[in-house]
Amino acid sequence: MHARRRGSSGSKRIYRDSPPEWVEMNAEEVKKKIVELYSEGYEPSMIGMILRDRYGIPSVRQVTGKKLQQILREEGVELTLPEDLKALIKRAINLRKHTAIHKKDYHNIRGLQLIEAKIWRLSNYYKEEGILPKDWKYDPKKLRITLFR
Repeated sequence: MHARRRGSSGSKRIYRDSPPEWVEMNAEEVKKKIVELYSEGYEPSMIGMILRDRYGIPSVRQVTGKKLQQILREEGVELTLPEDLKALIKRAINLRKHTAIHKKDYHNIRGLQLIEAKIWRLSNYYKEEGILPKDWKYDPKKLRITLFR
């Protein structure tokens, strides 16, 4: 967003009504594996990559008919922060630690400003969509404690 680069184009994934014939797991086995991987501490995007690489499942939605996060919600897993927002906050917290030590590192201070601007924009979007509560605020000191447990 802040770099002056063009976007990357790519092929679009085709969603079929039934899973491909090479997929060996059925929908219930995939759901159990998703919950198991989440309980091991993997984020939803990482779970999708593990299912693709280790188990040959091209898309959870093709096999189960539901999205991965929808399956997690149905199984009672509460996702507190969206994954993209959580990753940005972790980057900002690590950059804050770095700039506290290296006060003359102006390039990374500017990078921190850009990352925090993305956090504020994204949090406003999630508040409007109802994913985050309306009174949620980005506070790096409080969020450091909750994210790095």
